Amino acid sequence: MMNPPRPDEFKPPPECPVFEPSWEEFADPYAFINKIRPIAEKTGICKVRPPPGWQPPFACDVEKLHFVPRIQRLNELEAQTRVKLNFFDQIAKFWDLQGCTLKIPHVERKLLDLYKLNKLVAEEGGFDIVCQERRWTKIAVQMGFAPGKAIGSHLRTHYEKILYPYNLFQSGANLLVSSAAFVSGCFTVWFEARFMFICLVCYVSLMRENSCHLQSAACSAVVQVDLVVCLVCGSGGDEDRLLLCDGCDDSYHTFCLIPPLHDVPKGDWRCPKCLAQLCNKPHDAFGFEQAFRDYSLRAFGQMADAFKSDYFNMPVHMVPTELVEKEFWRLVGAIDEDVTVEYGADIASKEFGSGFPIPNRRFKVTPADEKYLKCGWNLNNLAMMNRSVLTHVTADICGMTLPWLYVGMCFSSFCWHIEDHWSYSINYLHWGEPKTWYGAPGFAAEQLEEVMKKLAPELFDSQPDLLHQLVTIMNPNTLMAHGVPIYRTNQCAGEFVVTFPRAYHSGFNQGFNFAEAVNFCTVDWMPLGRQCVDHYRSLNRYNVFSHDEMVCNMASKAESLDVVLASAVHKDMVLMIREEQELRDRVKKMVSAKYDNLQDDERQCVKCKTTCYLSALTCPCSPGVLVCLHHLDQLCACPIESYTLNFRHYIDDLFPMMHAAKERAQLYDDWAVRVTETLEAKLEKKRGLPVFRALLAESESKLFPENDLLRRLRLFTQDAEKCSTVAQQLLNGKRQTRYCCGSGKSRSQLTVEELRSFVRQLYNLSCSLPQAPQLKELLNRIEDFQQHSEKVLSDEVPSVAEIQGLLEVSFDFDMDLPELPRLRVRLEQARWLEAVQQESGQPKTLTLDSMRRLIDQGVGLGPHPSVEKAMARLQELLTVSEHWEDKAVSLLKARPPHSIETLSGAAEKASGIPAHLPNCLLLKDAMRKAREWLQEAEELQASGSVPMVDSLSDTVLRGQAIQVHLEPLDQLETLLSEVQDWKEEAASAFRHKDSSLSLLEILCPRCEVSSLGSPKRKAKKGKESPKNSKKKSLKPSDLGEVEKALTETNDSTSALATLEELRLREMEAFFNLRATNESKLLPTTDCMDLKVCVCQKPPMGAMLQCELCRDAFHRACLPDLTEKAQPWLCTRCRRSAKPPLAKIISLLASLERLRVRLPEGDALSYVLERTVDWQQRTQHVLCDVLKFEERAGTPPTLTRWAPGNTEAPNNTQELLVEGLLLQVSVPEVQSLYHVLLDQSLSLSSDTLTPQTEPTDCEQQFTSQENPLPSPLKGLCFVCAQVNWVQCDGSCNQWFHQACVGVTAETAEKEDYICVRCSLSSGHV
Repeated sequence: MMNPPRPDEFKPPPECPVFEPSWEEFADPYAFINKIRPIAEKTGICKVRPPPGWQPPFACDVEKLHFVPRIQRLNELEAQTRVKLNFFDQIAKFWDLQGCTLKIPHVERKLLDLYKLNKLVAEEGGFDIVCQERRWTKIAVQMGFAPGKAIGSHLRTHYEKILYPYNLFQSGANLLVSSAAFVSGCFTVWFEARFMFICLVCYVSLMRENSCHLQSAACSAVVQVDLVVCLVCGSGGDEDRLLLCDGCDDSYHTFCLIPPLHDVPKGDWRCPKCLAQLCNKPHDAFGFEQAFRDYSLRAFGQMADAFKSDYFNMPVHMVPTELVEKEFWRLVGAIDEDVTVEYGADIASKEFGSGFPIPNRRFKVTPADEKYLKCGWNLNNLAMMNRSVLTHVTADICGMTLPWLYVGMCFSSFCWHIEDHWSYSINYLHWGEPKTWYGAPGFAAEQLEEVMKKLAPELFDSQPDLLHQLVTIMNPNTLMAHGVPIYRTNQCAGEFVVTFPRAYHSGFNQGFNFAEAVNFCTVDWMPLGRQCVDHYRSLNRYNVFSHDEMVCNMASKAESLDVVLASAVHKDMVLMIREEQELRDRVKKMVSAKYDNLQDDERQCVKCKTTCYLSALTCPCSPGVLVCLHHLDQLCACPIESYTLNFRHYIDDLFPMMHAAKERAQLYDDWAVRVTETLEAKLEKKRGLPVFRALLAESESKLFPENDLLRRLRLFTQDAEKCSTVAQQLLNGKRQTRYCCGSGKSRSQLTVEELRSFVRQLYNLSCSLPQAPQLKELLNRIEDFQQHSEKVLSDEVPSVAEIQGLLEVSFDFDMDLPELPRLRVRLEQARWLEAVQQESGQPKTLTLDSMRRLIDQGVGLGPHPSVEKAMARLQELLTVSEHWEDKAVSLLKARPPHSIETLSGAAEKASGIPAHLPNCLLLKDAMRKAREWLQEAEELQASGSVPMVDSLSDTVLRGQAIQVHLEPLDQLETLLSEVQDWKEEAASAFRHKDSSLSLLEILCPRCEVSSLGSPKRKAKKGKESPKNSKKKSLKPSDLGEVEKALTETNDSTSALATLEELRLREMEAFFNLRATNESKLLPTTDCMDLKVCVCQKPPMGAMLQCELCRDAFHRACLPDLTEKAQPWLCTRCRRSAKPPLAKIISLLASLERLRVRLPEGDALSYVLERTVDWQQRTQHVLCDVLKFEERAGTPPTLTRWAPGNTEAPNNTQELLVEGLLLQVSVPEVQSLYHVLLDQSLSLSSDTLTPQTEPTDCEQQFTSQENPLPSPLKGLCFVCAQVNWVQCDGSCNQWFHQACVGVTAETAEKEDYICVRCSLSSGHV
């Protein structure tokens, strides 16, 4: 985590411009510098990066280069810090001379800034005023202490003890007259007034107490000259408290001094008189000391790298430049940190060689590097190129015309300064670590000087030309805080830094490096050069060269001058001659004149140090001393008439030179006048673009040099050309530079403001373009479009067609119109509002999804009151709709359901919402269904009606599906539950434990009598009985149809008729089944594959026969057989438990009370009716045919009829079958069964006479200890035994197994063919 910056931490200024010229631009340094001057001179400095590959070799003789660097103490460089240090030196010296050692006190654990405290008290009016008005707390806050800690009282104590005596001493000159007058009667004249203010207060108090003693002391002083007395009180007493000055031997009492001394000082002590003399000595001018060591370049580099590495505790190349910069300015402003560095500055390249290669020098360049010998950016060539004004200075000036070398180390710095004669400078860093620069533009030079003088006036009081000494620096942040524009840059190796005329600059080195710098002057510098001479005259500063001499040299060679330079020389000479003539006219009448040809160093003005090239004044009394004509009265005290005017040129000789320069520049001047007039023409006087082109062509044909006017003309012409092209493209409605971005917007489109500005620019051009009026008309149309658009956009609900029309009009303008996005947005809003209006106009189709979709679309629209209102209404409608939808859902899903009244109220409220609400519609539908159901329930519950159970059940189910509380529903559900209970009770009375038959199936006559499970004979090819093949099955009818028929009948009578029909079908089916089952058991039955019983196996062993269906069953397959004297029925015929008749009557009575009609009830009623009817018929038969005997416990025997006996009572047999089909237990069935059994036994006994022996089969059948009921009918053709086998030949006859010698296993697994079939087939 980075630490937050300190309040006083250095904040880097903005960066200066950085230029990277192309090779073509880099070819002419002066042309490039003139090109960038309009930009770079605004910042004072700029950086130039040469094109890639421009790397001149380092040509300096490293072994020969030795130099003595300057010593720089960083905290002495900064102006404000140096003022503080000087103050501390003075106050320390003040107390030291009084025998006291100054100890700076601590306040709040930090050293007290005595300089700031002294300055703040002085600004507030002095110690007395601060005490009187109690401003010590205010001063404490200004010094950065927190208020409320009584810091002010501590500051007052320290000020009164340390600073107040010093300030009294400094202001002693104001007490000189009053002090001397007051003590003149008591002390001698030599007692100076400078120390009298120190003892004034003490003396006044002592005068009143010791007036007599003073008189005696004065007398004794006259009488005894060698008596030692206090010069304050005049007393010689208290000799142990008398101090002798170590400077002048004057004596003072310790208690007479201010401040009083409590003890006699142990060291040297100076009296106030000596103190004033020592403290008021003028300070020596500040400057850099020279180091004592002579360095080689290698030795200096080792020292510099070691210093930086040790200081930052890291390798030199890893130290960030930002860190070095902040640390430098921290050290510069730190009083308590004394860091000293060394700087090899201003090393003459003429002596040690330049870093750039120079012809005919010791350094030999390779052929590839020979181009650098004559390169214009070689600093040895730059200053003296033909384009440079300095080529006309006769002498070689080290640092200006000859480069200087600079060897820097970390923190070594160059202080704020401007170049000599306000010239340009260029610095090239050959190698090493960066050099950090700070610069201020030339127009801010006086502002920077004023700020520095304001912040450090003490330094400028003693050194008015301080900034020309290159020894003072000031923090850029401080200057920027006072409004001075400052810029910075880091110059890396291989880069140039150019400073412009009068641009103050300073900086420091980031580490060990080697740089080279030189000055140069261009034509535009000429006026500034003359201003600089006048400025130097005001500062009494020496000139490096004579500006007048340089101008005269150029004028003397006017015919070879560049026309621009000749024009500048002419203008400069006009000013020079005018000033010189005025000065000479003032003195020539008073002094004699003579021609003089002194050297530059011999003709410096003794007053202003200006080089007197054209003229000077001398006096015979002072040989070798001269003054310029500006300082006529500063030469000597002799009369002016004795002066001599020395001059180099007559005024008349200067005019021809001026005219020669003028003539040389006249051609250019004429062209320049025409250019100026053309560029500055107004309104109707403006020329067309062809005139500009002609002037530009003239400058090229006559080879006029590059200058500001030509660049201006070229720039204006280029601008006019571009404006003309762009204007024509705009008028044509297309732009050649158009390209589209991802959004489809043309990036080259002009905005209206740009068009307006462009039209203004067209009219502000110095030339007249024909496209300007046409563009003006286009602008007017666009402005009309904008006004119309604003009107449409301001409408509450604009028309979609109107907006669309405006957008179509905008297609004619190839402009970036700000209204277009707004119109498109408004068009979307209008379309959305239209959609909302359409949807809202059709509530039946306005669903929640539609509202949400519209709201989602509205959210993406731009803000507008109409949209927001529509959104609000839509959102409100959606909220209400969702509320009622949710409420409808909750009402419909409520448990228990709400009453119809509650739901009706909610449905009525929801019906007022103008939207399609499905749940609310469901609620309304539920209300409709509820009302219909209530009406239906009311009809069901009407008196006298007996509803069908299906109708009741359907009504209940529909009522349960309706999400409304229906009061009759509970009653109907209870009734339906009672019906269900009745059905369960009836089912429990009729159904067997494991029966799968339904109650209705039990109670109804059989719809279909199945023969499944009956024995099947073996299928033989072509042996199917013709009778069986021709027999058709009964019409299929199932229980569902029966139930449907019973349900659809209107009353019980119809239901009974239906059931009666079913009974008849049942009887017929059973009689057919009985006949079929009995016929298959007869010996004559044509069945080859007889299978009987539930196991579907052939008859064998003991067999039983069902009394109802007459099918045969194995005794072994009937484990649950019970021996009772009653008819035995098979499981298929025994369908129910056959409850007693009383139970049926009870069930019917219960059903009657329920008042519900159901198929089971109708069937049960029919069962009762059928049973009663059967009982009546049976009782009649029994009364007519049989004599009833009680034969309780008689086991059933085989019902057999003698062959050929046709007298069996068929009515009785039919009654028994019908009685067995009844699902009710009635005693008549058993009685009828016994009657038929007795009849069967009697017939059997008649057939078998007593004289006839029974066959083996009969013996076997009758000899059973427990004869089985209902033995099989049918006899073996051999012996009438029961266990048989069927012939598999052609006869299909049956034979007892024992009679034909076939075991049961063989009969089951193998085919048996009787003897008859074998003989007939020829197998025997």
